[in-house]
Amino acid sequence: MVDVTIRGAGIFGLSVAWECLARGATVRVIDPNGVGAGASGGLLGALAPHVPENWNEKKARQFDSLIAAEIFWADVESWAGIETSYARLGRVQPLQDDRAVELARKRESSAAELWQGKETWRVCDATALDGLVPNSATGLFVHDTLSARIFPRQACKALAKAISARGGQLVQSGADEGKTIWATGVHDLERMSAHFGRNVGSAVKGQGALLEFDARGAPQVFAEAVHIVPHWNGTVAIGSTSEREYDEPFSTDEKLEAVLEKALEAIPALRGARVLERWAGLRPRAKSRAPMVGRHPLEDAAFIANGGFKIGFGMASDVARMMADLVLDESDTIPAEFLPKASL
Repeated sequence: MVDVTIRGAGIFGLSVAWECLARGATVRVIDPNGVGAGASGGLLGALAPHVPENWNEKKARQFDSLIAAEIFWADVESWAGIETSYARLGRVQPLQDDRAVELARKRESSAAELWQGKETWRVCDATALDGLVPNSATGLFVHDTLSARIFPRQACKALAKAISARGGQLVQSGADEGKTIWATGVHDLERMSAHFGRNVGSAVKGQGALLEFDARGAPQVFAEAVHIVPHWNGTVAIGSTSEREYDEPFSTDEKLEAVLEKALEAIPALRGARVLERWAGLRPRAKSRAPMVGRHPLEDAAFIANGGFKIGFGMASDVARMMADLVLDESDTIPAEFLPKASL
């Protein structure tokens, strides 16, 4: 018998499976398309915090999850026996005018309090930076040490291997046994929206690219609303668009080319780097814009972990913990804004 059946082998499904296994449950993950076949198979992997101001439960939970990620992924790597691609290397953001500098300095003070001294957010000049340094009109930058990077496909591959090593099952079909958790992303959000006759959540298209450029060990960059993320394998990911309306969900187009050009303008050193891959996919965004975690609104006696959108990998360890608390221990540790009713 299986204690927990998880439908969906994206980052939420795999992370919840891993946490349930760690607590002694027997687990089966079912996904007809295989591991990381949806949005979790993308390229970017920017695990970056919300700005340290106007603090709320969502920002606090994301902070806790980003702090916990180092131990979470180290544990996965020890069981998987392969690289997870996770590293907390920080992030650099250029400050383009005096107003941006003023705001950044205020956030520098608030981060010292809200981040509890565990990581830093500081204003600095280029002499304090290593790696890819973007153009800055003021010559100043924000450098935070909380941001991390992960290569989504490699992370999912490592999680799957770790789950198998710990005795979990990963299959493409099977019946529900024990308690069931739905982590099927866009499909489930659209199904709920159709059932309730209103928007519960939707697919948001994202486009990104992977360049052949070795900047491993360098912080990621956020410039001109574009993420530039050096990965462990000598590549740099660029992204992404955020499209509510689209004709071709899995095709790249001129919107990606515009994002690429912004990245090259921000960091001219990337010009001439070979584009290894262009990627497009659909990310699940709940109406509340927070992860959707709790009892499933449609499936009787089942549970849901959905709505990762842009922060799925960053929130993975905390979503896994909350779901295991609820499913295995019947302990509700889920913030109100994360519950499905926040989007219904």
